[in-house]
Amino acid sequence: MTKGYMYILLCANNTYYTGSTKYLDLRIKQHNNGEGANYTRKHSPVELIYYEEYPRIDHAFYREKQIQGWRRAKKEALINGDDHLLPSLAIAYRDL
Repeated sequence: MTKGYMYILLCANNTYYTGSTKYLDLRIKQHNNGEGANYTRKHSPVELIYYEEYPRIDHAFYREKQIQGWRRAKKEALINGDDHLLPSLAIAYRDL
């Protein structure tokens, strides 16, 4: 199997887009050329601000789906390397 990447982009409207791919550099170019996802097409240009490499693309895809469900603060903790904040940011609002 081919290795894969999970990535987070900062869009022109200051939102985050999370995706996965086998070819990271090519995918970022596609997003910026309007050939990527519909969301990034509407909110480009985009900037790669975080990525993780996996030995298999399906692992990257699984991680993408996990992070897509996170709120902004938790994504920013990951991006900034503040791993110690992730458990507290995983608490549901109803549990606060």
